Amino acid sequence: MTRTHYEILGVKEGATYEEIRTRYRSSVLNYHPDKLQKTDDLSNSINLPDNRFLEIQRAWEILGNPTSRAVYDIELQTLKQDATTSEDVSIEDMTIEYAGDVVELLYQCRCGDCFSIDSVELEEMGYLLSRDGDFISLQTLNSFPASVVLPCGSCSLKIRLLMNNAENM
Repeated sequence: MTRTHYEILGVKEGATYEEIRTRYRSSVLNYHPDKLQKTDDLSNSINLPDNRFLEIQRAWEILGNPTSRAVYDIELQTLKQDATTSEDVSIEDMTIEYAGDVVELLYQCRCGDCFSIDSVELEEMGYLLSRDGDFISLQTLNSFPASVVLPCGSCSLKIRLLMNNAENM
């Protein structure tokens, strides 16, 4: 995976606008082509400073604008989830257990434990899980994420529960 814009500027993902701006200014001064000291051996310094400067500029263009930063953060989170999940699972793949009015969805992990989510958690996320006998249906109350990442109860594995079968109410 390539470096993130946060890594390029040397700030944490939760950095404030001022922290990002300060770090950008410092970095751009260090890597600006006009500010760099020319060396006698041009073969060692031809593209490295220019590429670094362009990376810094691009990172600032994205992180310096609140709207583009919000979009970038969502994309970055999605990439991280894609990298950390062991597999994609649909509602039909889940085992269903009933505990009174609460419906629990379970999926067996390789370690022997389970990935789980219940109807209360799904409702808090904007999904309504309804039961008609043995038939379970999932409906979305608004346009919410198309998937949820679930951790295993024991190990570090995670799965992505795909909500693509959800119908809008």
